[in-house]
Amino acid sequence: MERTRAAVALSTLTLLIPIGQPASAGSVAGSPSGGPVVRIDDVARFYGVYYGAHMHPSSDELQRDYIDPGSPGLRHLEKIRNVNGVTIAKALAAHPRIFSSARRCMAVLPRVRQRAAAALEELGRLYPKAEFPPVTIVISRGKPVGVADSTGVIIGLEALCAVDYLNADVEVRFVHTIAHEYTHVQQALQSPILYNDPKPTVLTASVIEGAAEFMAALIDGETSFRSPYAPPHQADDEAIESEFVADEDKTDLSRWIDNGTLTNPGDLGYWVGYRIVKSYYEHAADKSKALRDIIEMKDPRSFLAGSGWYPGVRLD
Repeated sequence: MERTRAAVALSTLTLLIPIGQPASAGSVAGSPSGGPVVRIDDVARFYGVYYGAHMHPSSDELQRDYIDPGSPGLRHLEKIRNVNGVTIAKALAAHPRIFSSARRCMAVLPRVRQRAAAALEELGRLYPKAEFPPVTIVISRGKPVGVADSTGVIIGLEALCAVDYLNADVEVRFVHTIAHEYTHVQQALQSPILYNDPKPTVLTASVIEGAAEFMAALIDGETSFRSPYAPPHQADDEAIESEFVADEDKTDLSRWIDNGTLTNPGDLGYWVGYRIVKSYYEHAADKSKALRDIIEMKDPRSFLAGSGWYPGVRLD
């Protein structure tokens, strides 16, 4: 039975990219404007190793057959987020369901690649200075869902597939996350000192993430967007945001950022930051300039002062 499931999954995957072959026109695509390249070939190689070892690959197999021949994006993730054969094997042992259930997200990858290219073309229209390093979709160690820097975007398919409190439509979930992370690419290129601050304040971290959430919603065309990081009831906004004001200059982010899990969104700083950025945009007379200000932000305190935001402010 196990071998049958493996055969079915791999036959589905070969529709995406030939197993064991290098990146080609079948596994890499760019937008009509020439960028970005969207790579999905690491996913096929991982599941070739995974099913070849009857869903229990060793750390050595994972390192030798998955990580070492990987794309530049996967090798970059290995360096910056400790993703290697040992850590993936540990994650497989601890959370096997995440990796087995991620098969359901494989089938959407070709469509995600097409929609992501269109979404990022819209980013280029909204922000003509946009640059387009590659997007790489990989299998990680259950995290991160996504990371971005000036070299590009890396999405952990198994992690993003497991985060069901994001959009129930898996295609939309992937495209929104790619658009969010691609905003971070622009921030890293335009404001590297702010983006790479090793000890950001709650305000800084929140407006960086809020800008990415806002731009992703704008690119998606979700006019009634409500972030999954928002509190359950809009009436809670004022109370939460008043608490945010009290913490905004602190460098302990634990209450506001990076406190979510695969089952609990947490990350209220994303929501407050999104509302600050949206307020800035809504109050701006020149929307094109506002978008430049959002992406190229250098001084979060000045940005906040010019946003018209206050706890509980009503926004369209």
